[in-house]
Amino acid sequence: MFVSGYIDMIMKFKELELTSQPRSLKKIFKSRHLRKTLLYIVIGAVAGVALFYVTEGRHMNEITSGNIINSLLLGGFFGFFITNSPCARGRC
Repeated sequence: MFVSGYIDMIMKFKELELTSQPRSLKKIFKSRHLRKTLLYIVIGAVAGVALFYVTEGRHMNEITSGNIINSLLLGGFFGFFITNSPCARGRC
């Protein structure tokens, strides 16, 4: 009898009301995280092209546009991953 009265005292929960609030585009573009992500994508893309140029050892007139685009995309992906990985957001 004592235990059931004790459990009744512990098991009282308040109801939490959650409402989803739509995020406006203006608020999204002003967010600090988006600006950081875009900056890291640009830095990663430039670093990808620079790394390709240095490691391949070819002159700029020998490099095709396909090689540059692949390097831009790969570097941009790494920049995106650095800012949006679970470990970057403290969820490891």
